[in-house]
Amino acid sequence: MQVHTLFEGTYSVDATKKFIPFDSAIHNFKDRPASLFINVQPFLVELKNDLILFDTGLGFSDDQGELILHKNIRNAGFDPTDVTKVLMSHLHYDHAGGMVHKHADGKYELSFPDAEYVMNRGEWETAFSSTSSSYHTDIFDIVQRNAQLKFVEGDGNLDESITYELTGAHCPYHQVFLLTEGNEKVFFGGDVLPEPAELIKNFIAKYDFDGRKAMELRKEFGKRAAAENWECLFYHSKDQATGFVEEIEGGFKIR
Repeated sequence: MQVHTLFEGTYSVDATKKFIPFDSAIHNFKDRPASLFINVQPFLVELKNDLILFDTGLGFSDDQGELILHKNIRNAGFDPTDVTKVLMSHLHYDHAGGMVHKHADGKYELSFPDAEYVMNRGEWETAFSSTSSSYHTDIFDIVQRNAQLKFVEGDGNLDESITYELTGAHCPYHQVFLLTEGNEKVFFGGDVLPEPAELIKNFIAKYDFDGRKAMELRKEFGKRAAAENWECLFYHSKDQATGFVEEIEGGFKIR
């Protein structure tokens, strides 16, 4: 398996839940009070019979109108039409915005018309019914009309290489994925394991639906990752996008 990090950028997020691009070379942290600063980075993974995209980022475009996600996929040596499966951990905007491409004229098109979009059924239903600004229903309308959708529930397998597990915790129907080929295992924890610091520092995050459960799940996945030598993909990490977990006295470290 080969993993490609598709870095979309660094953003500040405040109570409005708007994602504003942030570059420390030209912006000042003090100008963004009461904000979180996060990276957004989907992942592309080459399997023997599939090209997998884990989550789709914000769906922002560059100055030429090209979807940043598409440009990053091309920079990795592929065409966006090569993607065969889009595996969604959940449907919050910073993970699902890139499922569609919004053009400058306001028109939308599906970002990956040849791919199968895999998501949890409960999360899909929540996305349409929730009043939270974390869900953008205009995106889901396009997906519903145009995408090859596959809904899953609970825990299970898509095939011999791809397993999914319902975790909840970050949101009620959040799910994670484990890819297996030969002796290699790649784990995508979405926002249950979004960055190494949450595993190493072991804290309850206020932005989780069930913070205590999320904290306990991180420890559980950390132990499994260490025991089975998983390569973990960290969607919001500020420094280390991928890594292997080692269990040490009193906690974990990432190598």
